[in-house]
Amino acid sequence: MSKALDGVRILDFTHVQSGPTCTQLLAWFGADVIKVERAGAGDITREQLRDIPDADSLYFTMLNHNKRSITIDTKNPEGKKVLESLVKKCDVLVENFAPGALDRMGFTWERIQELNPKMIVASVKGFGPGPYEDCKVYENVAQCAGGAASTTGFDDGPPVVSGAQIGDSGTGLHLALGIVAALFQRNTTGRGQKVLAAMQDGVLNLCRVKLRDQQRLERTGVMKEYPQFPNGTFGDAVPRAGNASGGGQPGWILKCKGWETDPNAYIYFITQAPVWGEICKVIGKEEWIDHPDYKTAAARLPHLKDIFAEIEHWTMSKTKFQVMDILNKHDIPCGPILSMKEIAEDESLRKTGTIVEVDHPVRGKYLTVGNPIKLSDSPTEVTRSPLLGEHTDEVMAELGYNADQIATLKSLGAI
Repeated sequence: MSKALDGVRILDFTHVQSGPTCTQLLAWFGADVIKVERAGAGDITREQLRDIPDADSLYFTMLNHNKRSITIDTKNPEGKKVLESLVKKCDVLVENFAPGALDRMGFTWERIQELNPKMIVASVKGFGPGPYEDCKVYENVAQCAGGAASTTGFDDGPPVVSGAQIGDSGTGLHLALGIVAALFQRNTTGRGQKVLAAMQDGVLNLCRVKLRDQQRLERTGVMKEYPQFPNGTFGDAVPRAGNASGGGQPGWILKCKGWETDPNAYIYFITQAPVWGEICKVIGKEEWIDHPDYKTAAARLPHLKDIFAEIEHWTMSKTKFQVMDILNKHDIPCGPILSMKEIAEDESLRKTGTIVEVDHPVRGKYLTVGNPIKLSDSPTEVTRSPLLGEHTDEVMAELGYNADQIATLKSLGAI
């Protein structure tokens, strides 16, 4: 079966996480992703956080599936010629270098357009144009600068960054969409274009509900669905809201049986208005159904802490999975707090390809994430990450170099 991006060739100059997330997603959809690396070293994540000596780290393998690796010394004149040949042959160049690095290599936008007017150049940067555009940015920096950290955590504690990689991987996902959109537009215009995804912008896009709340706060001075209401105080900026849902349906994380020894024996419980009566029946508080303090969603807001405390008395008598089984029968929204160990052992996630076991020639079998986006006519087959320079000869042959020419380039240190 054909793949959605069959025939699209990606020149992958990315490293670490944000860029590789983007190009891996494109590779999963069928694009031919050629990862350009430095001979003898490669992507720095090959050696970061290693759990097996001399084997590519899980950090690298889980971000570079379905790709081909070639090594080029771009400072070598002959290596630069090879890179020019690749620019002419590829559809998209993706990079997450420091600002200006591509220009210093001699591949300005103008030069790339001379070589290939249809080339799309896609970039991840920390910040967009402005006072911070030359600053170096990592995951947690992006979470802080994009508004996520200031609105995460509890009101009596410091800002907190998320374990979800919304700065790196989140921006990579945004960039992938921009690339696909640019490829689609190229069908009409015949021209390439530049695509930029800034990490600060990507995090802010994922925090849009907090920007919504900032404007509500400025207008009303209070947000009744936040745990600071009614007894706390609001300042002039959106506060940290603990485990509040951030929407119109109040939610909170509650203890379940075993919480004393299991740090993940908890469940997220949402007091959705349409099933309020069912909630009252399940927890044995039928008198709340018609009580004026609890009958409507608006009436319940000042009493949310007491409500969740009462619900927690009930959830603490059952495991999180028992709670979920009972609540689902009544269409009450909930979700168990699953540890990474529980997720790794979840057979249903393996059946859907959300978690995949891959065999690597050096490190052996390991678990990785699969494609989170499922296309009915373009199923994803996750293949292992490439060894450093594994496909150099293969790609060079595709560019028209013969064996003697490849050997000469190797002797010159160009590839």
